This record gives sequence, structure tokens and C-alpha cells, in this order.
Amino acid sequence: MTGVLRAGQVAQAAHLNVETLRYYERRGIIDEPERSPGGHRLYPERVVTTLRVIKAAQNLGFTLDEVAGLLDVGGHHRGRPRGGLQARAEAKLAQIEQKIADLHVIRDSLLAAREAGCDDLVRCAESECCPIPFVQISTRPHTSTR
Repeated sequence: MTGVLRAGQVAQAAHLNVETLRYYERRGIIDEPERSPGGHRLYPERVVTTLRVIKAAQNLGFTLDEVAGLLDVGGHHRGRPRGGLQARAEAKLAQIEQKIADLHVIRDSLLAAREAGCDDLVRCAESECCPIPFVQISTRPHTSTR
């Protein structure tokens, strides 16, 4: 049959293993394929493109749940093209920008600790000149304001 691939062929073409393919089926990320009379899964060729899209989206930082949402909104694995990538890409970009900012703070703190010669976290936490931003815990007992 032209246009139909078995699981091994799909996995090879999409550069993933058969277990990943089956996992995506169980999760509903790709449609369950038809079966041959012998019980073999028979996938349409277009599923290879969908699998490549899944991997590309994951490489862009989308979780598998987010990828499933993108595919569902786009309707590409069900043949109903619709929009949705722009809004989700904006949200993902905002998350990534926040992670980058957080990583800059971590990097700067580690560089400052290295330059200050910090070698013992406990001693450093007790020192007023330590550049590591330890959380300050009040030693006063908490009292209710009721």
C-alpha cells in the first residue's frame, strides 16, 4: 500500500523508537492508527511530519502536554488546521525570558561567591559579607495578629 507505513518505518523516518511512538498514541498526541489484518499498526505518511513537529516543539522548550495542546489547537493530526502557535509562543517566550533572568541571578551569585572565596556554605551564611543571597529567617517567634 502506498502512503501507509508500519511502526518501525515511522519510527525510523521520524528518528525515534517504536516505544515513543506507542507512548504518543496512548497519550492521544497522535491518532491511533488503523491495523492490518495481521494486527500491525498502519500509519499514514503524514504522521512522520507530525512526529517531527512534536520533537521540534520539545526542542523549543514546550512540554509534551503543551505540544499536545498545540497539535490539538492546530488540528494538524486531525486534519483541521487552525491557529494557536502565536499566543502559545508568546507565553513560552515570557517563561523563557524569566528563566534567563533567574539564571543570570544564579550565575552572578556564584561568580561573586567564587570571587569572595566562599568555600563553606554554613560559614558563608553566617557571614555578613557573603554574596550568596541566603533567605533571612527571623529568630523571633511568630505571633498571631488576631
